Amino acid sequence: MKKNSDKLMTVPEILDELGSVSVRTLYRWREIGKFPRGLRLPNDEIRLYRSEFEAWLETLREAA
Repeated sequence: MKKNSDKLMTVPEILDELGSVSVRTLYRWREIGKFPRGLRLPNDEIRLYRSEFEAWLETLREAA
């Protein structure tokens, strides 16, 4: 369970942080397991906890 202070990010917020990634690419990454699944709301919108997003970004960091 996430802390109350762990913000749920919208798809536009995620895309804004990623830069030049398209919506289709993000959804494809989800489909093939290269991006966290997140939560699907009753209105079919996707949300992702910021902590999960940041943890995912850390997995992409190249070894020094």
